[in-house]
Amino acid sequence: MIVAISIGAVDVPVGEVWGIVLRHVTGARTGPADPALDQIVWNFRTPRVVLAALVGAGLAVSGAVLQTVVSNPLADPIVLGFSYGATLGAVLVITLGGGVALAGLGVSAAAFLGAVAAGALVFALGRRHGRMAPTRLVLAGVAVGYVFLSATSFVQLQATPTELRTVMFWMLGSVAGAQWDQLPTVAGVVLATTTLLSLFGRRLNVLLAGDESATALGVDVNRLRAVLLVLSALLTGTVIAVAGSIGFVGLMIPHLVRLTTGADHRRLLPLTALLGALYLVLVDLLSRTLDRPNELPLGVLTALLGAPFFLWLLRRDKGLD
Repeated sequence: MIVAISIGAVDVPVGEVWGIVLRHVTGARTGPADPALDQIVWNFRTPRVVLAALVGAGLAVSGAVLQTVVSNPLADPIVLGFSYGATLGAVLVITLGGGVALAGLGVSAAAFLGAVAAGALVFALGRRHGRMAPTRLVLAGVAVGYVFLSATSFVQLQATPTELRTVMFWMLGSVAGAQWDQLPTVAGVVLATTTLLSLFGRRLNVLLAGDESATALGVDVNRLRAVLLVLSALLTGTVIAVAGSIGFVGLMIPHLVRLTTGADHRRLLPLTALLGALYLVLVDLLSRTLDRPNELPLGVLTALLGAPFFLWLLRRDKGLD
């Protein structure tokens, strides 16, 4: 993260970055700093890098949990429609609310509510006779996602060219506008839900054995799935609300961790959070350095990196047959 903060349109020595960060965090006097560098490091790059780490951790953990809940290795917030719900909420505000507010909602709040609404629909449609079926959840997620996506496309047709550019950049994901006042809420939700989901590690391990085995071991499978879906929707909605729709993180990172450490969720979830944070920090660094001074959306790079990984995984993992 320190290296990512130091690199940009204006490179800052790593030692200078350490000094500026320590000065602001601890109040220690580490020597005089250039006011311009202080502004660049503390007000622009540090919140951006911290937000990238939080978003990467949140998306990766949510993907790992959803893959277990629906017993599908391809499940993630996009497949289950959460991302499309958030996108529709944000696009409505950007186009109909002039990018400021609609019915008192800002872009982030509308995106969060959209993700929660999509999660609620998937939850309702995935139930049958009071039970939650993994296959129904996936199919419901795909269907709900396409409904929200079509609604988003219709709204985009009504947008002005300026609004459309903002919409497209937001849909592909970015942490360029990160500000310090965004971070406490996002950090609180990501840390709290990741910790709480890690406490469900043993029961998530039981779900891997199948519903019948889990029920025989005393686990209320339907209630457990409901709780995990709610927590995943909360986590996904929070991070997408501030960074836009970023694909492949929730798909790729959990698989990478499983390949190296196994499927025990007591280890899987914390390590997935750390690797997801590292991954998105590096992707964000690439997004602003590959074509300086222009910036690439995060979703473009995560797709470019994620798609080849899954092609490799398909060839490697015989279990997918």
